[in-house]
Amino acid sequence: MKSLGFLGKLMYAGPMAMFGIFHLMGANDMKGMVPDFLPAPVVFVYITGIALLLAAIAIIIGKKAKLATQLLGLMLALFAVLIHLPGFMSQDPVSSSMFLKDIALAGSAWFMSAHLTD
Repeated sequence: MKSLGFLGKLMYAGPMAMFGIFHLMGANDMKGMVPDFLPAPVVFVYITGIALLLAAIAIIIGKKAKLATQLLGLMLALFAVLIHLPGFMSQDPVSSSMFLKDIALAGSAWFMSAHLTD
């Protein structure tokens, strides 16, 4: 059962790490998704990339993983509401799938945090 739990951690943390790398490598391409009320959109994309990478590392090594998954869940829920909800409400298919993905990943992060101890 422990190996299944570790596999689950890898299957969750791996994509988070890749999302982080994508944010760091494509910050200029992603800056348009940052809400207009936030200044310096490229900086926010870089911060997001770093946060995703740090969360993935924390989950894999098991250090501060509870805190990391709580914060990751919050960040993903905020992305769903602030970035993707407007498109979801107007029935845009891409925004709708991104909204649902971020809600599912946020819920998974919070579920994981409830079962972790640091």
